[in-house]
Amino acid sequence: MKRHGRILGSMTLLACCAMASAVAGPAIDTSPDRAKTPLDPGLKRIGTIRPRGANEISGSNWTLGCETLDRDFADYQQYKDYLVPLGIKTIRLQGGWAKTEKAKGNYDFGWLDAIIDDARGRGLNILLETDYGNPIYEGGGGWDLAGGFPTSEEALAAWDRWVEAMATRYKGKVRDWAMWNEPDINKQHKPEDIAAFNIRTAEIIRRVIPEARIAGLSLASSSPKLLESCLKALAEKGKVDLFHWFIYHGYEFNPDNSYPKVEELKATLAKYSPKAKMRQGENGCPSETATKFALSNHPWTEYSQAKWDLRRMLGDLGHGVESSVFTICDFNHTGREINRKGLLRATPDKKVEKIKLAYYSVQNCVAVFDDALERIEGPVVGVMYEKRTASFAYRNKATGHCLVAAWDNSGTPDDAFATRPAQVVARGVAILEPVWVDLVSGGIYEIPPDRVLKAGEFTIFKDIPLYDAPVLIAERALVAR
Repeated sequence: MKRHGRILGSMTLLACCAMASAVAGPAIDTSPDRAKTPLDPGLKRIGTIRPRGANEISGSNWTLGCETLDRDFADYQQYKDYLVPLGIKTIRLQGGWAKTEKAKGNYDFGWLDAIIDDARGRGLNILLETDYGNPIYEGGGGWDLAGGFPTSEEALAAWDRWVEAMATRYKGKVRDWAMWNEPDINKQHKPEDIAAFNIRTAEIIRRVIPEARIAGLSLASSSPKLLESCLKALAEKGKVDLFHWFIYHGYEFNPDNSYPKVEELKATLAKYSPKAKMRQGENGCPSETATKFALSNHPWTEYSQAKWDLRRMLGDLGHGVESSVFTICDFNHTGREINRKGLLRATPDKKVEKIKLAYYSVQNCVAVFDDALERIEGPVVGVMYEKRTASFAYRNKATGHCLVAAWDNSGTPDDAFATRPAQVVARGVAILEPVWVDLVSGGIYEIPPDRVLKAGEFTIFKDIPLYDAPVLIAERALVAR
């Protein structure tokens, strides 16, 4: 048995080395200390979360952004080998009418074929977005973010042909589709215009791919008022049921401040559809100060980025909305600046030069929170702490093993790693061998027995370290795989 174990260990090491050497940029660190922070919770460290590749996970709540390839702001070939090791199974792509049809009536899907075929070959699912316009047609709309819809009769007919050609080409390869990205940024687009353009596009996709799941609206805003105006316009045409999801974005410096609006969005949608769900379609945080784009003019760092991304991921999961991590890699938005929301740092010429802390932190989160877990409904966790907190409890559907996730959600994530003691009370949440887990670093720590008290159906966890990033009190078997 010992020899067998040594052979398996050697094979695992060789596989990890092969994976690390295969990437075009820096090697992926697979060591226990891959995500270093100044954290000292005053507990004995006993392990580290083991990353799980996308091929080891049956499913999860998250989509990974692989955007702007349609405008050549990023290069898929430079970061493709970082996708599977991260652990997220679905990627978001943008179709790129202007890149595909550079001469009227002539389609070159080669660039998108290469990406979709490679991603599918890696076992990844695709969410394909239909945007943007095409200036080769008069009234063809803008080719970039905030560009207007096509408006002329010729351009609209050409749009229809392109959408049909794309749906036909990827039938059997792409089931999930999304509408034109952030149409509400262009103030010429009224809710009625957005609804009409969504109907036009979705009906073409559904005619070609009857089983397609389509995400509607793709709004930059998280305004319940705007959502209701768009839904009302769809409902007047009897077309709400064309859509499986409705997408919002909505950035906040404190990601936890989003959720009152998210709950309003869900309640608004419920008035129009008993089946469709809200979906967070694009959210991420820069790793340094930016002057343009969402969350600009703030002193972000890799520490605060990692904390922000984790709080958004687990906040979305706790509030029951599917969630996008924006984005896998920095991209150089021509005429603006490099958007530094990537999990990988890119050079101006689109090469990967560094793996950011957030990559490993997201990897930790995805390794634990797969679709084997279900949220335990109701107020089953109470946290006594000097500041406002968020907390959620989960149970493994097969084993019954439980965990609690909690964090200080009172402010914008910062660079501090000092923890303060919290008293956590859980009702009906059985954790027989509890450990404390820091998701930023992936560190697993002992919880001393004298900090765990049982009182009937209640368990009290005393003096649990808490700070402004998610930590777990978890059944050891859930995190020490």
